[in-house]
Amino acid sequence: MSRRPEAGRRDVDVADLVERARAGQVRAVARLLSLVESDSAHLRGAMTLLAPHTGHAQVVGLTGAPGVGKSTSTNALITALRARGRTVGVLAVDPSSPFSGGALLGDRIRMEHHAGDPGVLIRSMASRGHLGGLSAATPQAVRVLDAAGFDVVLVETVGVGQSEVEVAGLADTTVVLLAPGMGDGIQAAKAGILEVGDVYVVNKADAEGAGRLRRELRGALSMAERGAGEWEPPVVSTVASRAEGVDDVLDALAAHREWSVATGALGRRRLARARAEVEAVAVAELRRRWADLGGSDRLDALAREVAAGRLGVHTAADALVQGRPQDG
Repeated sequence: MSRRPEAGRRDVDVADLVERARAGQVRAVARLLSLVESDSAHLRGAMTLLAPHTGHAQVVGLTGAPGVGKSTSTNALITALRARGRTVGVLAVDPSSPFSGGALLGDRIRMEHHAGDPGVLIRSMASRGHLGGLSAATPQAVRVLDAAGFDVVLVETVGVGQSEVEVAGLADTTVVLLAPGMGDGIQAAKAGILEVGDVYVVNKADAEGAGRLRRELRGALSMAERGAGEWEPPVVSTVASRAEGVDDVLDALAAHREWSVATGALGRRRLARARAEVEAVAVAELRRRWADLGGSDRLDALAREVAAGRLGVHTAADALVQGRPQDG
């Protein structure tokens, strides 16, 4: 697995690019995000220069099943945050086009009226088949927006339903959106989604069944075992299409942030996030080096032995990792 060739020019002055991004030049930030998505050879240098400037943004993940109004809610949150004087970076992860590999839905289209605001940057990212509702490039893209000085980074997941729990490991605060009439109460209980949310939002609160969904959700959350002083996720009602209840969501986000800082939960979560990110980059680099050394051919040879019943799968894996002869 080799790096994808970077589109366009190869001569990138990384230091200048980072300096311009830090100065608030949107095109420079967008170029850095392109380096992330293309897994450019320049990415290592860019991340080294960006590292000292990270750790300041509030990272908020928004997840939920398709149809609950994630994009509408994200749009409403941007407006409310800007009204409070906060700058906002948005990573909207969409399914990949089977033809171009790019983002299929293009959330930027649904948030186009923010396009002229210098305090907002919206980037659609293709999931490229990555499971968990995010793109493999999302963690480093978050670092770019953080280092570029955005106060809040909103990460909207792809909308694939029950597997969208990966965002909880990426965000400082995870917002789970539900809506009445979609079986979300049952989905929540089955998917473990009650374990990942820090704030729960019942959107389309003016629709039939919203009151029952709120009651079911509060009942389910009340049964969770929590120690003294642990965070108790609130349930907030919104009608995002009319921006109703959005300020209540921001207040809940602020309260969770305050609790996270006071208890040290924010530091622990970010440490776990950094650990996972380092591990992911290291594994990707190992795969790249392994492929360059002809590992794919050796894997094929070992796979044939396993398929023929001449070699156990664990023995084959050991042989692949250690590079020793196949010994049965």
